[in-house]
Amino acid sequence: MHKLTAFALASLALLFTSTAATAQSPEPIKVMVVGSYHFDNPGMDLNNARSAPVTTPEKQAELEAISNRLMAFAPTAVAVERIARDPATLLDHVYPSFEIEQLNTHSDERFQIGYRLAAKIGNGRVYAIDELSDTRDYFPFEPVMEWWNANGKTDAFAKINAPIAAWMAELERRQSVDSIGDILADINRPQVTQTNAGFYFSVLTAGDGVTQPGAALAAGWFERNARIVAKLMSVAQPGDRIVVVYGVGHNYWLQQLIANTPGFELEEASPYLADPVS
Repeated sequence: MHKLTAFALASLALLFTSTAATAQSPEPIKVMVVGSYHFDNPGMDLNNARSAPVTTPEKQAELEAISNRLMAFAPTAVAVERIARDPATLLDHVYPSFEIEQLNTHSDERFQIGYRLAAKIGNGRVYAIDELSDTRDYFPFEPVMEWWNANGKTDAFAKINAPIAAWMAELERRQSVDSIGDILADINRPQVTQTNAGFYFSVLTAGDGVTQPGAALAAGWFERNARIVAKLMSVAQPGDRIVVVYGVGHNYWLQQLIANTPGFELEEASPYLADPVS
């Protein structure tokens, strides 16, 4: 009888300890990555699509509707693709001067999606989390091409890049027939993200037992995205719900890193972006 009582008390103590530990665990940080094509394309990517104007009344209405749908995620902060002037806070130094009227003149998705959403949240928490370096090339593509050409594989890039080039051409076409919401919803689907990431795995074929330029490129791209996510994590607070607005080419690694980090949960963006079915 005493043994049973002792067992019961021990079990109760274990249950209490487990419950207390659970109660004290910090709230998970939920992150939604909204990968976007560049509305005001600076032409800095390996493949670049021409972007249709987004400052027309029709497109502004579409973007406002997207912003309202993103509010259903109950976001507490926004992070954008910009280098922070103050690395100690990582606060976006451009956002404090943002005015709604600028949406009629600034095509940049940081304004059109990020700042528009941040204005609705209203707490001023907009972070600039991009990563670039004067000494580190995070996308060393030239050595890859040099290796391919030197090793009689001049058509390797064309084969690897063909699906991406076709996808970019389709993106240009869709801008004249589909809404911004439906386009963004499609390019943020997990299947599309996985397919587009294929380039960074295929480029590993550029190399041999001595020289590995493809691996250096893949590693550099991973490192840049890892540093971006590390910056995001440094400003995230328990219970946060953060919307990250970034070039869609970053989607794969940003999502992988966020989804696999303890304490963080990834929220799929597509359901919030697509136009409601009428």
